[in-house]
Amino acid sequence: MGIEDRKRPSLRRKLILGAVGFFFLVLLISSFFGRNGLIEIYRARKNYAELVEKIKLLEARKSQLMREIEGLEKNPQTVEKEARDKLGLMKPDEKVVIKKNEEKR
Repeated sequence: MGIEDRKRPSLRRKLILGAVGFFFLVLLISSFFGRNGLIEIYRARKNYAELVEKIKLLEARKSQLMREIEGLEKNPQTVEKEARDKLGLMKPDEKVVIKKNEEKR
C-alpha cells in the first residue's frame, strides 16, 4: 500500500459514509414532514390559537346571554321591552306605528 492508497477512501468507507448521510437525510426529512414534524407542529399551534380565539368569543357571547337571561328573569320592564321589540306585542288600548325600512341599495 502506497501513500496514494491511504488518501483515497476505500469502498467500504464510502458505503458507510453514504449510509450515514442517507440516514441523516431521512431523519431530516421526517423531522420536517413526518407525523410529528415541524410543519405539523406549526399547523397544530395555528389551529390551537384559532380555537383559543373562538373560545374567547364564545365565552363573551355566553356572558352577554347570561346577562340577558338575568335581566329577563328579574326585570319586568325588560320582558315588556323584548315582547314589544321582538314579538310586536302591544297593550289593548295602544296603537303601534310601524316604520317602513328604506330600500337597501
